[in-house]
Amino acid sequence: MGRETGAKVMPFARRGDRTPPPRTGLPPTGKFARGAKLAAVPVAHAGRRIAGLGRRVAGRPSDEVSREIQARTAQHLFDVLGELKGCVAKLGQLLGLLEFGLSREMAVPYREALTRLHNSAPAMLPGALHAELATHLGPAWRTLFREFDDRAHAAASVGQVHRAVWHDGTPVAVKVMYPGARRAVLNDLQVLCRAAPLLAALLPGADTRAVVEALCAEIRDELDYAREAANQRAFAAAFAGDPDVTVRRVIAQHGDVIVTEWMDGRPLDSVIAAGDRAELDRIGVRIMRFLFSAPARAALIYGDPHPGNFLLMPDGTLGVVDFGACTPWPATFLAAAGDVAAAVITGAHTELEDAMRRHGFVAPGRELDVATVAARLAPFRDALLAPTYPLTSDWLREQVRLVVDLRLTNVLRQLTMPAVHTPILRSFLGGIAVLCRLHTEVPLREECTRWYPETAAAAGL
Repeated sequence: MGRETGAKVMPFARRGDRTPPPRTGLPPTGKFARGAKLAAVPVAHAGRRIAGLGRRVAGRPSDEVSREIQARTAQHLFDVLGELKGCVAKLGQLLGLLEFGLSREMAVPYREALTRLHNSAPAMLPGALHAELATHLGPAWRTLFREFDDRAHAAASVGQVHRAVWHDGTPVAVKVMYPGARRAVLNDLQVLCRAAPLLAALLPGADTRAVVEALCAEIRDELDYAREAANQRAFAAAFAGDPDVTVRRVIAQHGDVIVTEWMDGRPLDSVIAAGDRAELDRIGVRIMRFLFSAPARAALIYGDPHPGNFLLMPDGTLGVVDFGACTPWPATFLAAAGDVAAAVITGAHTELEDAMRRHGFVAPGRELDVATVAARLAPFRDALLAPTYPLTSDWLREQVRLVVDLRLTNVLRQLTMPAVHTPILRSFLGGIAVLCRLHTEVPLREECTRWYPETAAAAGL
């Protein structure tokens, strides 16, 4: 097949692509327009509650009405997040953890709506897409491809992915940032920063402003596709030839467009739905190993572990995509982890309090109920000491219930977290949520001693 001078539309079609595209594929970018859409969610929820009261009076069972309200509110929330994309769509991914603070019955609507948010965000229309490609790849962008599919294969929070064939015949994925996404995200971050004092009411012991600012800085970095391409190159080199993990090469990056080798694989959500226990066990361990070993191998934290970023490859390996949320490993973290883990394993409360204060997990002068902290950390002690430790939805549901307890006696209110550890917390929370959905038996001790032998020795493993 000879090289062609222009790209042609590819005959790729995704199953289920029957819904016509929206009249506009671009998210609103203004603060007022975005704020109005978000504000509509609680207003609509209040209206449903009032209507639900009438249905109860009319004789419908209370539980049935509550479930209907929950399902409709969940769908409305994630529909809005999907349309707005940007920073609030990332918030939608984090909201996936909320399902573990709910009963199983009430969590189902949130999980279903979140899955749709991952897979079905509105797409850019061809005109806007072509304009972006011309802006960043040049007016002759079509000559770079033998074939190019105008239909979005996947949509993310700040961009969408198209399937294509590079001019040398390599199947590629082309990730294009939405026009206006940068402005929309920066507007969202201003709102998020202003919300920091509200979080201080729930976590009075924490420097919430510093943590929120660190999170905002991390999200701003995700708007830099040159940085994302550099991250992916680092991961591709670190995991080249790995028997468990596949990371594709970066072919090209120009402005707000990244071209990488195409990755064929089954989305993690479909793997979970199939419910093959042996397959889920294998992929869960590989996700855990990838996240745990990444700082040691690539000198970076993988900061965005959610089902949409993992694939089961035809050869059984774990395929990983989207390297925008990757940050260097904080230099102080391993020492803090070793000291805290050593005290948790030995059960020495005095040493645990000393380690937490020394490494900045308790503000100076603040009291600490160290016995309760030790009890809350007991599951992590058990995970470190056992050959494997089962992570389940029920386990995570209980941990989330303890964390979101709004009573003044919640020991979390006494703690803080150094802002430099924010990327680790984000990766940890997302990773734990994925592993619990898979019901993975994690070999934490084995991986800790394998990748961080000095820290493991300091902890007494």
